[in-house]
Amino acid sequence: MKQTLGPEGFLVELCNGFRLLMDADKGLITFESLKRNILVLGLQDIRDDELVSMLIEGDLDGDGAINQMEFCILMLRLSPGLMDESKQ
Repeated sequence: MKQTLGPEGFLVELCNGFRLLMDADKGLITFESLKRNILVLGLQDIRDDELVSMLIEGDLDGDGAINQMEFCILMLRLSPGLMDESKQ
């Protein structure tokens, strides 16, 4: 995907993904915003404890939510091939 979009386009898409999942009032991905957007993710059968685990995985500062930087870091960690492409 990164090759098709280029670095700037890829970052735009990451930001779009964040905005899709975030709570618009808080500017963060919260448990509630994840739960609300579960159908967009195609995860209608996911349990609440699994949503909490997703939040914990991405919440680097321990505030119980995922900010945009944490989201981008999480997406890069979950897709190591993206980092390999960037090295090229």
